[in-house]
Amino acid sequence: MADKPFQPIIDFYSRLPAEHGDSADGVGWTDADAPLRYRTMLEAIRPGTARPSVLDFGCGAAHLLDHLQAHAPGSVDYHGIDVSEDAIALCRRKHPDASFECLDVLTAADDAWPAYDYILMNGIFTWKGPLTDEQMWDYLRDLLRRVFAHARVGVAFNVMSTQVDWRRDDLFHAALDPLVSFLSREVSRHVVVRADYGLYEYTVYVYREPGPGAPPHGRRLVGTT
Repeated sequence: MADKPFQPIIDFYSRLPAEHGDSADGVGWTDADAPLRYRTMLEAIRPGTARPSVLDFGCGAAHLLDHLQAHAPGSVDYHGIDVSEDAIALCRRKHPDASFECLDVLTAADDAWPAYDYILMNGIFTWKGPLTDEQMWDYLRDLLRRVFAHARVGVAFNVMSTQVDWRRDDLFHAALDPLVSFLSREVSRHVVVRADYGLYEYTVYVYREPGPGAPPHGRRLVGTT
């Protein structure tokens, strides 16, 4: 095992760009499903904010920025971050005018990276490789605590569902109840779960504040006048 329990995850995603280049394989996805995941991630952005700042956490080959430029150019203030130097070098070659940084936020000082309106974490918690489920839960909790502290509005991330026909041993299937319990206790109770887009996974939006139209102080007003 490496010096950090989650180091195999970092190593896995760090070597993909060098092995597969600017492709879906280079970030551990398939071409067919990637656009759907990008749309679902971007739907975490609440309406009404003019050009919100967005951090593409684990940006890989900046395919989210490619998607944005093709479908909604200029709609967000995009920034990318990744632990892989090869990935960041590729991103900078593709998009020399965009903001990219190579950083491991679990070891970096809190003031080493700024806050953003939204932080999107696409595929960060899906592959666990040789890690146990317990180690993966620790990794998820540690990272979400750190990342949410830098989100002014909210965070979006996805995990593999437990509602599947079969499981791969190298993927992390996260049960919904313990995940939402952790988020509500330690991150925020303003949580939206998306399991409606047809893949064997779900996406979670975690916000600092209730959504538009929510009752004051989170109270349920059904049956009241």
